[in-house]
Amino acid sequence: MNTPSRLTTFTGLFASDDEAQVRAIQVPLIQRDYAQGREDGTIEQIRNNFLDVLHLAVSEENPDPVHLDFVYGEVKSGVLEPLDGQQRLTTLFLLHWYLASRAGELHSRQPWTEFTYATRPSARLFCERLAVSPLPTSIDQPSAWIIDQPWYLFVWRHDPTIQSMLVVLDAIHRRFRTEDAKAAWVRLIDPIKPAVSFLVLAPSDMGSAADLYIKMNSRGKPLTEFENFKAHFEKSIESTERAMEFAERVDGAWSDLLWKFRGEDDLVDDEFIRYIGFITELCEWADPDADVRERRELLSRSTERVFGEANVRRCESLDFLFKAFDVWVGRDIAAVFTGLFRGAAEEDGDKADRIVLFFRDQRINLFDVCCRTFGETSGRTRIFTFGQSLLLFAVLLHLKHETDAPRARIRTLRNLIEASTNELRLDRMPRLLRDVERLVRDGALSELESFNKQQIGEELLKREFLVANPELTPSLHRLEDSHLLRGSIGAFCLEPNKFAARTDAFLRLASAPEIWPEVTGALLATGEYQRTTNNRRFQFGTRFKRYENAWRELLTGADREALSETRSALAKLLDAISCCEELEPTLGALQSEWLAQHDAELSFDWRYYMVKYSDMREGGSGIYYSEGGALGYSMCMLRGGTTTLNSRYRDPYLLAIWRSAGSPEGVEDPWFTGHEATPRRLKLTRSGVGIRSVSQGLELSGPAVEEFAEVYTSLRRDLGASANGLIEIKQVDGIDAVDRILLGTDVLRRLLDAGL
Repeated sequence: MNTPSRLTTFTGLFASDDEAQVRAIQVPLIQRDYAQGREDGTIEQIRNNFLDVLHLAVSEENPDPVHLDFVYGEVKSGVLEPLDGQQRLTTLFLLHWYLASRAGELHSRQPWTEFTYATRPSARLFCERLAVSPLPTSIDQPSAWIIDQPWYLFVWRHDPTIQSMLVVLDAIHRRFRTEDAKAAWVRLIDPIKPAVSFLVLAPSDMGSAADLYIKMNSRGKPLTEFENFKAHFEKSIESTERAMEFAERVDGAWSDLLWKFRGEDDLVDDEFIRYIGFITELCEWADPDADVRERRELLSRSTERVFGEANVRRCESLDFLFKAFDVWVGRDIAAVFTGLFRGAAEEDGDKADRIVLFFRDQRINLFDVCCRTFGETSGRTRIFTFGQSLLLFAVLLHLKHETDAPRARIRTLRNLIEASTNELRLDRMPRLLRDVERLVRDGALSELESFNKQQIGEELLKREFLVANPELTPSLHRLEDSHLLRGSIGAFCLEPNKFAARTDAFLRLASAPEIWPEVTGALLATGEYQRTTNNRRFQFGTRFKRYENAWRELLTGADREALSETRSALAKLLDAISCCEELEPTLGALQSEWLAQHDAELSFDWRYYMVKYSDMREGGSGIYYSEGGALGYSMCMLRGGTTTLNSRYRDPYLLAIWRSAGSPEGVEDPWFTGHEATPRRLKLTRSGVGIRSVSQGLELSGPAVEEFAEVYTSLRRDLGASANGLIEIKQVDGIDAVDRILLGTDVLRRLLDAGL
């Protein structure tokens, strides 16, 4: 079989003097429509990646020529009919038209413009018109300009090839619009040093084109993304001593290593791509001179930047890449991770002190998770998180250097990661990576600089505590592993003689959300446990498992001084329940005893009401707003899932009055919006009369309808309210001596009974 083949370029195809000279390219009828302009996520990524490669080839000061593999087809009477390579040739045709237009080189009919489609008459006509219509330099969107041309037919909106071409032209414009078009055009058509080349295979005896097309597509063996990457990477490192070693490892030991992690396609290409991407990013973070920022680019471009000749740290980075693979060879990888970690829902029955991971992805084999998800995103959020990257790096460091006390150091790192949500940002990752190395290799906790400062201080305090009380290590670790704390125990007193019992008591409460309604009341009865997050907002616990993060917001995220009141109240509660068998009755008794004392003293502050009336604690968020920086008799109680006053909320006092009255139909369900200083009233639907809780007592507002004015005025006097509607409550030093909820319930019922 005589198979003429040659290395050429798009314009070079039309410059041959041999018998198989190409005068035109025509995509045959058996081919599918042009697909690189389809608007879905996968195709968009393929399109952008291909344009990135072409851009690198023609637009850089030091261009990186690219070889696009082979184009396979048949030449009939000077017309090349491609069977493989149609998509690439079409994109190259569009790129040539775009750059020639902008460079002023689209003159009359040039040989390379003889490109068309036989699949549809509309696509053929579109290509003919486009080839003789230079694009003006001032336009913002090529597709809009083309659609506006008199030769563009309205019915073409239904042609998928034409619509695809328009999308690609817009993408080319976005990618190349700022480039020097003349220089890019010269590089693109250079016959000596071609920027973009490919191999043309045109067998003279290929037989039926349709049969061959079917065979080629059933074989389905184009170069994979990884094969293309590998070729590019091997070129990047060909001048190093490790080039041959890399090729051998990839096809040998490293392929064997990743085989256990292969996907459903029985290939390890994607796993290679993801793990090498992870290593490349670590190397870039480790480079103090690197420009660290989020990039959407081909992996080959990232590896060229990190491992290419221009990087003075390339040898160091290559060494790390080899070690990051080799360290796993011959190991039971799953056993490494199950020996160190467990999931949040997994019991540590073997008492091996494994570290709980709290990542959304609960798989503990971080190597496996990295190979399956690194580089993927949900919106702008990474699936394989910064925290997972740092922990996997820590495991690599431990295995590579055989570090001391790996569990203790990696546990500390887990705690720091969980407490450093605000610090885990891309721009800080180089510094965080250095901190991880200091911690895991040297145990230099006091030298850390970039993790959450409060948590670093707490970790130092815990280290001192365990040195003095090593027998409490299991208790402290169990406490750290609580899903409500995630390593931060600033809300706990480090008293050796009570620490173990308090840990047990807390974990009992944490694992029993069905009694959290009683916990929130009992905790208030022991003290003002809430934490002020600013001078308006106060964080309490929650009664709902669904909003359990409220407990984490309360118990963590602040220094020990800011948590002193919370710590004191929590310690008293835990001491009170540490010896009891039944939690709920004990919690109820704590509240009853405390309320009885206040009833006897006729002292009803805001805590009294919140303990006595559980409706006042039903806000799932645990967040309350109050005027003047202090809690009192006017508050806003936020629903679960909200943190600000931007949506509807409750007034806990008015809610308790309404519920105590039996939620009567003649009263509006009390939901409110607005600033905490905005007056809030329990409003009667018929008359519009309102009841408001204010510091001095209850304040009535008159009817909205004149016909009720006389009845209201009479009843206001009977209730002892002033002319402006204030019903003063007897107080001692600003503290109620009369239960305002009971009073408010009575007032509401009398208003309703009066027909208001």
